[in-house]
Amino acid sequence: MPNPDTLTLHNVRRLGGGPTRLLFAHGFGCDQTIWRLVAPLLARDHEVILFDHVGAGDATAPYDARRHGRLDGYAEDVLGICQALGPEQLVYVGHSVSASIGVLAAAKAPAHFAKLVLLNPSPRYIDDGDYVGGFSAEDIEALLGLLQADQDGWAAAMAPAVAGNPDRPELAEEMAGRFCRMDPAVAVGFARTTFTSDNRADLARVPTRTLVLQCRDDSIAPPSVGAFVSAQLPDAVLVTLEVSGHCPHLSAPEETVAAIRSFLADPGQPCLI
Repeated sequence: MPNPDTLTLHNVRRLGGGPTRLLFAHGFGCDQTIWRLVAPLLARDHEVILFDHVGAGDATAPYDARRHGRLDGYAEDVLGICQALGPEQLVYVGHSVSASIGVLAAAKAPAHFAKLVLLNPSPRYIDDGDYVGGFSAEDIEALLGLLQADQDGWAAAMAPAVAGNPDRPELAEEMAGRFCRMDPAVAVGFARTTFTSDNRADLARVPTRTLVLQCRDDSIAPPSVGAFVSAQLPDAVLVTLEVSGHCPHLSAPEETVAAIRSFLADPGQPCLI
């Protein structure tokens, strides 16, 4: 049975209204406020639903190191939110690791989802043979070690790569501040789960029509990864934004909203932007 307390535990908030419900899931190191530039625009004619993952923002849901040691645990949280919201289908918009979380949720319970929007997804961050995820295993272990030893130092090192757009230093400053605010008890565990997971095989299990939204220049999830995700999904369209960085909803909100709107209006034909 749906648990209404789930909405409180994950700090669920609703904006706007309309026939389409959009559930926004933030990436690692962020919370629902990362959507502040796109949510009001889409809430003009859609219902926008925001929430915080465990350990993020104002969520009070308990972090379980064993359960959340796999992305399936986060996918179960998402499905719990869907159940608490009611039986109507929704459009899931997931950024970065939350793209993989949405893939797992839609593979397990596709009836909840009308469409998916995967924003800068990466089913595996570590290179593997011909697959280029963007990082070596040694890179990831070094990053995780730094995070465990010095969260502020990790944030200062990682934020510029995530934000991109070196001509706009305020973006990196914002991301560094967000990373520093993460609950230290959750940060290392969620980071290891995020950066060591391999969800490539799960893509083929998703029947839901999906928009893969990729940035032209993204050092965290390079364009080849977006192309891989789109090719592996049974019903997907790939749209590449001519912008840089890993967070276009922060650096290019109008372009991001335009791509989502185009996809929502699309009855099934490839959309171009």
